[in-house]
Amino acid sequence: MNRSLWLLALCQGLFLTNNVTFIAINGLVGLSMAPYGWMATLPVMGYVVGGALATPLVAATQARFGRRTSFQIGLAVAVASALAGAWAVAAHQFWGLVAATVVAGYYSANGQLYRFAAAELALPAFREKAVSLVLAGGLIGAIAGPNLAARTRTLMEVPFTGAYLVLAGVGLLAMVLMAFVRFPAHQAPNAATSTGRPLSEIARQPAFVVACLSAAMGYGVMNLLMAATPLAMQQCGLGFDDAASVLEWHVIGMFAPGFFTGHLIKRFGTLHIMAVGVALNLLCVAIALSGVELQQFVLSLFLLGVGWNFLFTGSTTLALTAYRPEEKDRAQAAVNFCVFAVMALSSLASGALVVTQGWTWLNIGSIPPLVLTAAALLWLQVKGRAARP
Repeated sequence: MNRSLWLLALCQGLFLTNNVTFIAINGLVGLSMAPYGWMATLPVMGYVVGGALATPLVAATQARFGRRTSFQIGLAVAVASALAGAWAVAAHQFWGLVAATVVAGYYSANGQLYRFAAAELALPAFREKAVSLVLAGGLIGAIAGPNLAARTRTLMEVPFTGAYLVLAGVGLLAMVLMAFVRFPAHQAPNAATSTGRPLSEIARQPAFVVACLSAAMGYGVMNLLMAATPLAMQQCGLGFDDAASVLEWHVIGMFAPGFFTGHLIKRFGTLHIMAVGVALNLLCVAIALSGVELQQFVLSLFLLGVGWNFLFTGSTTLALTAYRPEEKDRAQAAVNFCVFAVMALSSLASGALVVTQGWTWLNIGSIPPLVLTAAALLWLQVKGRAARP
């Protein structure tokens, strides 16, 4: 770990503070403002859709201006969108809030690249550990996000307005930290620079296919259950402070393993650790289906977080093997687009399912994507063995 990696880990933590706070409050704010109950998670979906729409633009910006400038643009958008969200909530403008979260998706599309940038700040032999440790910076978000949501809920006259204002300050702090990160020298592409293989060729590689699918399914299932948790707990008679506590343990599960996931991948292999992630997600579903007491929410969401960490860190490491340095912008954009597209569907489905069908069917609906991911990992494992002499 060098200074730039530590600073990037802090920026990852502030990025997750933004994400976790959005998850904690957007569904509840949406429910209080939406014309219909099934629209409650549209502000959550807007954040994801905005990320998907911004992915090509972010890739072009990264290629043209390099890591730091592109990341700073993303943080400036985070500040502006948080202020717009505060205005929308104070003015009781539901569609204004949705629009603000769509714009905030540009920040999300940038923040999703922090883990890839981490690999560029370390020696090749330590890429897995660099990715894992920078993801571990999300622990800041695990603690700060739920507490920020809970403590700023009544800061202003209109509930949760203060949370969006504080998030603008979080974005400004991240801009200061990002200014001190030293990324490798950037060279804008030109006619004399090799741009590598086309995306169609990169995307035909089995490792890239499985990396995209695992990242997308892992994030999609995690988002499906996490986005609905505050609403489900409210339906079960549990208070917002309980929901904030559950989200805190969930995000701890997401990022605390970052201190050792890289070591596990180096020792046991990427596919094995990803398979453990799938198993933990299935265990999460089993516990969630066993009841709706507070301890069941805590344990199931914690396991969901750990399972996500193993899947996401593993899929990022797997993707790194499938493209060359000059192909990174288009390859990373493709991975993130797949993630955002599935997250958009899961964000809409989470609100609709939990409001209309309940917590039980929401969990049952998460099983098929996990089975599909397990099948893809098994396919790649068998294909790898068949390719070896």
